[in-house]
Amino acid sequence: MAPAERAALVEELLSSLDRPDPELDELWAKEAEARIDAAERGEMKSVSASQVFGKYD
Repeated sequence: MAPAERAALVEELLSSLDRPDPELDELWAKEAEARIDAAERGEMKSVSASQVFGKYD
């Protein structure tokens, strides 16, 4: 396979990774809303960002 053909293939593969998936986006939006609702009802424990990032300093 010629270098130009390989480059075209790589470009096609990379661009396929950037395509949005509306179904997946909808699932994530529902999950985010469910987590927000659970947190507002006091059913989910949360920690501050400084606590999370403090573990990795």
